[in-house]
Amino acid sequence: MRAAQIVSHDGPSALKVGEAPDPSASPDEVLIETHVAGVTFPDLLMTRGEYQMVPDFPFVPGSEVAGIVRSAPDGSGVSEGDRVVAFPGLGGFAELTPSRTEAVFPLPEKFSFAQGAALPMNYLTCEFALDRRGRLQAGETVLVHGAAGGIGTAAIQLAKAMGARVIAVVSSETKADVARGAGADEAVMAEGFLPAVKELTDGRGVDVVVDPVGGDRFTDSLRSLAPEGRVLVVGFTGREIPTVKVNRLLLTNTEVVGVGWGAFALRTPGFMRQQWEALVRHIDSGAIDPPLGSSYPLEQAAAALVELDERRATGKVTLEVRPT
Repeated sequence: MRAAQIVSHDGPSALKVGEAPDPSASPDEVLIETHVAGVTFPDLLMTRGEYQMVPDFPFVPGSEVAGIVRSAPDGSGVSEGDRVVAFPGLGGFAELTPSRTEAVFPLPEKFSFAQGAALPMNYLTCEFALDRRGRLQAGETVLVHGAAGGIGTAAIQLAKAMGARVIAVVSSETKADVARGAGADEAVMAEGFLPAVKELTDGRGVDVVVDPVGGDRFTDSLRSLAPEGRVLVVGFTGREIPTVKVNRLLLTNTEVVGVGWGAFALRTPGFMRQQWEALVRHIDSGAIDPPLGSSYPLEQAAAALVELDERRATGKVTLEVRPT
């Protein structure tokens, strides 16, 4: 099969495309003919050995795919020929991808393979973040950093589906348009976002901050919180892990909440399927419609990672593994 493999820890250039052995599926795995793979920040980190999982070389990255079932065990809920979405964790940048049965879901009929590949990592992470970790309630206000990217647009759409007001934080007017297109009520520039947020909330602040960026914005994210507000730590695309002065949390009754979706979901049987059912309800209502960004052929997988690395991505970046 054709596959993109990481062969060293030299960054995106360490991704090499060529022939690789066909994978075999274990008795509890579905084997998928991959049509589109989602491109995620962990894929980029893996090219530098900076992710918490460091597989032996060479290995195929790619944690989310959409395609057609080639084989499936009895009781998996899918059959040969079905269109599916999956979260394999690894192996998605290849023409064949095995995935655990519990992480394979029917692709909604209304969605393309590219839209399907945009769902697992970003939307399941944000559903976990906003519902379980953030305890978001209808009528609350959510601030979303990196609001034009894959996580950001997913957070916007899910927060709106849950009845929240959403303020997007972006770095350009072009990205502001993307965030508003995803459903954000307002958009503010990252530079000087704190006073803008205070003005938009009449000085009260926001109830929840979704932060996949980290870095030097973090302190102002804490300052932007209303009493009993929560900052959800989703990731560190800014490449800097911030520190917290916990006296601020005490004085304002606020929280910094970790969002480790993968670690939780993989050790909680049935949790991903519960999440998927919640997503399907929002898909059926029209609340979820993944904004798509750049699409690259498999041979240009390294360029897709560079787009993420340079913070140029808007919407979901995908790889077209099998041309359709």
